[in-house]
Order: sequence, then C-alpha cells, then structure tokens
Amino acid sequence: MRHLSTALALLAALLVAPAGPAHAAACQSANAALNRPATASTTENGGTPAGNAFDGNTGTRWSSAFADPQWLRVDLGAPQTICKVDLTWEAAYGRDFTIQASADGDTWSVLKTVTGATGGTASYEVSGSGRYVRVHGTARGTGWGYSLWEVAVHTEGGELPGGGDLGPNVKVFDPSMPASAVQAEIDQIFRQQEAAQFGTGRYALLFKPGSYPVNVKPGFYTSVHGLGRNPDDVTVKGVSVDAGWFGGNATQNFWRSTENLAVDPYDGTNRWAVAQAAPFRRMHIRGGLNLAPTGYGWASGGYIADSKIDATVGPYSQQQWYTRDSAVGGWTNSVWNMTFSGVEGAPANSFPEPRYTTLATTPISREKPYLYLDGTGYRVFVPAKRTNARGTTWANGPTPGTSLPLTGFYVAKPGVTAVTLNQALAQGLNLLFTPGIYHLDRTIEVNRPDAIVMGLGLATLVPDGGVTAMRVADVDGVRLAGLLIDAGPVSSPTLLEIGRPGTHTDHAANPISLQDVFVRVGGQFAGKAGTGMVVHADDTLIDHTWIWRADHGEGVGWDVNPADVGLRVNGDDVLATGLFVEHFKKYNVEWYGERGRTIFFQNELPYDPPSQAAWMNGTVKGYAAYKVADSVNVHEGWGMGSYCVFITDASIQVDRGFETPVKPGVRFHSLLVVSLGGKGRYNHVVNDTGGPAHGPETIPATVTTYP
Repeated sequence: MRHLSTALALLAALLVAPAGPAHAAACQSANAALNRPATASTTENGGTPAGNAFDGNTGTRWSSAFADPQWLRVDLGAPQTICKVDLTWEAAYGRDFTIQASADGDTWSVLKTVTGATGGTASYEVSGSGRYVRVHGTARGTGWGYSLWEVAVHTEGGELPGGGDLGPNVKVFDPSMPASAVQAEIDQIFRQQEAAQFGTGRYALLFKPGSYPVNVKPGFYTSVHGLGRNPDDVTVKGVSVDAGWFGGNATQNFWRSTENLAVDPYDGTNRWAVAQAAPFRRMHIRGGLNLAPTGYGWASGGYIADSKIDATVGPYSQQQWYTRDSAVGGWTNSVWNMTFSGVEGAPANSFPEPRYTTLATTPISREKPYLYLDGTGYRVFVPAKRTNARGTTWANGPTPGTSLPLTGFYVAKPGVTAVTLNQALAQGLNLLFTPGIYHLDRTIEVNRPDAIVMGLGLATLVPDGGVTAMRVADVDGVRLAGLLIDAGPVSSPTLLEIGRPGTHTDHAANPISLQDVFVRVGGQFAGKAGTGMVVHADDTLIDHTWIWRADHGEGVGWDVNPADVGLRVNGDDVLATGLFVEHFKKYNVEWYGERGRTIFFQNELPYDPPSQAAWMNGTVKGYAAYKVADSVNVHEGWGMGSYCVFITDASIQVDRGFETPVKPGVRFHSLLVVSLGGKGRYNHVVNDTGGPAHGPETIPATVTTYP
C-alpha cells in the first residue's frame, strides 16, 4: 500500500511540475516576418513601400503620410504564437502605438501598448497568437510620418533536434551484405528511374567502406556516394550510365551524380555517358573512362572534378566537357569544346584545332561538402579552399578541411515547412535535405555565416505562390550543394538569390559557394520565373550549375514556361567554373560585376521563338547567350560555346553569340558558336567578330582570342 501511495505521489508531482528545459517553448531567433507580404495605411512615396520594413535590409524603410493614425501590417502566412516584436525606427518614429495580432486581418487583439517611446531600436516581449501582426500608431514623435527601417516578429517553438535517420529513399549498403542482394536493390531502383526524366522518385545510394562486386547504374534523380573519408575507401565494379532508354542518344541523361568512391571496371573501362547536371566528383577510376553511349550516339555533357582516371578518358561523341582539378592518364579527342583547368595529364591548349582549352591551374576552388562515416556515426566533411589548384585534393593524403557531426544538421524530409527550415537555420543548425520534393510557401532564408545547405538524391525545392525559393544573406562561407530548384506555376521574380542588392563585402577569404545547384523552369510542369539565379555577393564561387528553361517535357512553350534571364551576376570577383545555362528568352547570362571570370560555358539559345519579329533586342536580331554589361571594365572567360536550333522558324538569326564592351581588361579565349543542323544562323561569334555559323554542316565558327 505504501508503494502505491509513493507511486501516486510521484505521478502527481510529474503532472504539476513545470516542463524541463528540453521541452520548453523558445522564442525563436528567426524572423517570421522576413520578406512576408506587407501592407500599410499609407506610404510617403513610391520609394518607401510597406515591404521595405520586412526585407532584412536596414538601408530601406517604410514611411507613412504625415498624419495620425497610421498602421503597418504583415502576413505571417499561418497562425503562430508570437513572443517578441523588434522595431527599428528611422528618425521619424512613433511615440504612442500598439502592437496587435489578428487571425483574419479584420479583428485585432492588442499584444502591447507603448506610450512615450523615443524611437531607435526596441524589442517588446509579447504574448498572443495570430496570422497577421500590425503596428498601429496613434501619435507621432515628430512632425513627419511614421518611418520604420525594419520590423521583426519572433514566434515560439521548441528547439529542433539535429541528426536523425536519412529517410526511406536513402539506401545504405554494407560490404557484409550478399552482393546479389545489393545488386538486386540497385537494379530495382534503376528500372524505376531509368526513363523517369520528369518523375517524382528521388534516391541516394550510400556505400559503407569496403569492396562491392556490383555495377551501380544511376538513373534519373539518383546519387551514388561512397561513405569513406577518401575515394579509395569504397570500391565497386562500375558506376555506369548508358542511353538504351533513349535509343542510344545520351543528350537527355540529366540529373544524376556519383562521388567519393573507386571503380575497378570489369573490362578495364567505365562508361559515364551523360549530359547536363550529372556531376562526377571525387572518383578514382582504376582504368579508363568512356563518356559516350554504346554505339557512340550523341552526347552533351558534362563535368568532372577532384577525380583520378588512371588510363585514358575517351569523350568520343561528347560535344563538350569540363574537367577541373583532376588527374587523367590521357584524353583522346575533342568535338566542340573540351576545357580543362588544374588537370594533370590534360592535353595542351590548342584551340581551335583540336578544340582543347587548357589552364594549368584553377584560380580558386573548393570542393563540395560530402557525407561520410566516422566509425558508426555520420559526419559531413567540408573541404578547404584552394588557390591556383592543380590535381586532386586527396593525392597526398586525406582532403584538407573541417569535419562536422550530423547532429549539427537538421535532417529535412518532404512535408517539412519553410518555417521549420528557417527555424533550424536560425537555431544554428545546417540543413541536409533527404531525397524528395519540398514545396515552399515562403523563402528559405540563409542568414548565418558558414551555414551549409545540402541535398541528397537531387532533393528538389518547389517555390509555391511566386516566392523565391532560397535567399542567402551577404555573409561569409555559406555553402549550397546538391539541390534542384524547380520553378512553380506562379511566377517567381527569382528562384535563388545570393547576397543583397547593392551590398559589396569582401568575402575573398571565405566565399559563398554553390556546387551542383541546378535550376529548372518547366519540364515537370509549367513553371515560371523572371530570373533563374541572381548573385549579388562579391567573391561567390559558382562551381557547376545547370540553369535550364525547359525545351521539352510538360508545360513547355514560349508563353507557357516564360523566364527571361538564366543568371545575373551583380557581385564583383565572382568565379564560375562549369557554367551551363540554356534556353532563356532574353540573355542567358548577364554579367554586371567587376573582375568576373568564367571557365567553361555551355549554352543553347531558346528553341522556340515564334518568329524573328518576336525575338528582337531593339534593332539587334535576338539576344546574345552571354552579355557583359557596357559598364564593366575587367572580365575574362575561357572555353565558351553557344548553340542554336530554332525549331519553330529555321530562318531566325541572332546577330552575336557573345556581347561585350571592347576594353583592355575584358578578354575572352576559345569562343565558338554552332548552328545545329542549319536551323538558325549566328551572324557573328562575339560582337561583330567571327562567323557566320549556319547551314546543315554543323561546323563551329570560332574566335581564339578577343579582342
């Protein structure tokens, strides 16, 4: 009986005891109002709209008319528990005001009443809930209106956990498993994904350290990863891509990857016949590498980095290829554009015949973060930056850099909200997206220096309602890797933004980097966007991207999946290594920043202009693929090609493939344009130099150096 009384007493104590710290709600440091829709009673002028108070920029503001009362309102998107509101006033401040919340935007409850305020920056702890938050001013502190630089709204939420399982679409293999069972699971996934170009499946195949007598065939949206610290820790017999699903044509073998393992090929040569968005990283091929499909049909890839191929690489029918910071036993031929930087064993520079563009080193490079096993625990290795790089990072021992535990990452799974993702980032966690498709009702805001946002299995972000999918602040060291951003059916002004407009901060010591970050407009459905990617931040590294306005698939047409510009660079000292941008309606690339550099550029102009009259740039016929702004004084590019095939009207012309100011500091090396099958004509390669390129012979027009 005494034991029962003791148990009941303990139970009663537990029922009335306050929750411990692990379960306590926290007032999140994330700003739930950042870049949310805003309205106001009035605005002073067109330069001070309501949204300026919620854009994260302390150089822009909302200001009202010079009268009382006035209000400023923000829509958080969903009901939330509100715990704190921060106000940053301009010189024209509110003396008396209330902070209010509402579930519907009509009926308001008062969270805080403030009288006798003196402006400046102030934080107010509040308690209440609502979807809408309003600052309602009743008395101004000056003769001017109400003027707020920024308003931040903080909401309650418990601490999010780091680490955890990687979800059902990450398949982890152990060398103790029967090889037949491993091969059977690989083959089953390949059968599902082989031809699923616009399917919804997403997979990552992870191999623990050891040897596997299996051939891994990655189909669409499948990534293959060795879980060793270095590539030779995992060995398989093949990581093979062919094009049987498409009649031997490899030009649509997109969206797949392999990294961080060794291949001991069955017959001495591994086949990797791919096109765009198919990175080949940190690989050791103990033999040769064939980049063409069986039968040597068309191929249009591709990208190699931080890899060692012991024997010869045979591109054969590959039209173009970029290889960076690697070692090869030889290279057999070129078609249009083969570019190398920092590659031991690369052929000598010889453009235009053979079409090899070779740089001894890569000016700046930093390899992609990767998942690996340390004992039984997962960690993420973050490679260090290199300057004037040549050869692999692991040639003389393990890759230098920093190792982070998986517990420092919020492991995201499909269905998670952008609010939670932003909370995780604000809490200090990095993000790891497991394979799947993620719908976003608001922008992912990456505001913390050195934050890592990475995906497995081509994790796909879809912005809904016209929002920007992701925005990175102007801070040091952010790394984005292994993601596909797919434009939603409501047009987004941009899909990915790096840095802040008009802000120039020196990030040279620790740049923001994007690696295997791909952008798509259409193909899956009728996606729409203004610009695919905008880079404002100085010193940004863009290492392998494919920014693609779809030319086939679902939701494709001149006015069906509109997007004017693929990449716009406003930042200074930006370096792009492996830049693929295709089919945008106007300039595919616009470069406004100073001292920009591009090593390897691959482009196709839009296939679908309805007529020459519909595709004019003032009096100029068409839009150049790559435009350097007239204001730019220093810019340089190597190994750059643009191709046209106008399927609606083969008589369409484009006056120039590349457009640039003629200045001593603006230089290009190894430029070419190609009219595919005579469907369209380039009148010149660059400005009024080179060309024309036309006719059914599909012969490139080239310019070796310009000017």
